[in-house]
Amino acid sequence: MVGTDIEVDDLPEPSLKNIIDQKSLQWVFVGGKGGVGKTTTSCCLGVQLAKSRKKVLLVSTDPAHNLSDAFCQKIGREPTPINGFDNLSAMEIDANSDMDQMQQNALMAADDPDDAQAGMSAFMSELTSSIPGIDEAMSFSELMKQVQTLDYEVVVFDTAPTGHTLRLLSFPTILEKALGKVMELKDRFGGFLGQASAMLGGGNPGQFQDDMLGRLEETRVVINKVNDAFQDPSLTTFVCVCIPEFLSIYETERLVQELSKFGIDSHNIVVNQVLFPEKDAEELGEWFEGNKAKLPKEAREICSKMMARKRMQDKYIGQCFDLYGDDFNVVLMPLLDHEIRGVEKLKDFSEHLVNPIDLEE
Repeated sequence: MVGTDIEVDDLPEPSLKNIIDQKSLQWVFVGGKGGVGKTTTSCCLGVQLAKSRKKVLLVSTDPAHNLSDAFCQKIGREPTPINGFDNLSAMEIDANSDMDQMQQNALMAADDPDDAQAGMSAFMSELTSSIPGIDEAMSFSELMKQVQTLDYEVVVFDTAPTGHTLRLLSFPTILEKALGKVMELKDRFGGFLGQASAMLGGGNPGQFQDDMLGRLEETRVVINKVNDAFQDPSLTTFVCVCIPEFLSIYETERLVQELSKFGIDSHNIVVNQVLFPEKDAEELGEWFEGNKAKLPKEAREICSKMMARKRMQDKYIGQCFDLYGDDFNVVLMPLLDHEIRGVEKLKDFSEHLVNPIDLEE
């Protein structure tokens, strides 16, 4: 299956067993290009982690949620126990929706003449709409606060396609810079901010500054804590998911490089939708050439198309091992003849993540 110039015995184990065995892990991100099977991989990983962890939470940060479809049950914004498990839950959140709600609440509070925090609410609303990217970053901060208050041993994030995910992972840096700027402005224009708060209906300027600093400092503490955790390989890792096609492999390479820039550990790649991963195209080609004369015309055409797809997949799988084989656990997941929906099918399919296919078979 892998190239002849690579010794299979010298490669890292082609499974995600390393994640299951690393008991210190608290955050596992699963990401990649759209349509490569991130949700299925996330669900299967959650199923396997539930075998050895006391409480596991699956969180979907993709606005186009699929956890409900994968488990065939309704999953909402609050942790929902998964049928058939007593230690696996899932929740689907929408950062943009949460941010809209936060801003609406702030505007309502700002319009309330009886609210002593009206000035603060108006100021925070203006802040979150004036700095590019800070709206989603603030929402992400609220998400992390919520997740950290929940009593789960490990959290698996089923993320949105690559671009959105990279922006999500950059939020701690964005917020840290934004809050630093606000603190700097406070030091330089503290008196002006106080007057501005009075104009916005905030009452005592000194109280406004104290409230503002308290809220910003609270957010900064959460963000710094999250940033430190994200960059600690004993706590956080990122699983890259792809399929054996050019665009997906290219996107994975970009993702790996960006994760390295953010200081986030990544040493696992899952390759989904692989045709007969235990066999190579040459072996199947020999069978086809020896038997195609016996096959009806339609069967020959079907097998010919399958062989073309298999050769293409083998080429990109070989490139994947060339790029990552020495340092990454590259897991080949078979293409099945049915959809992977429902707990039982997810349980069965998840075994492929931890029981590697024999590439020398």
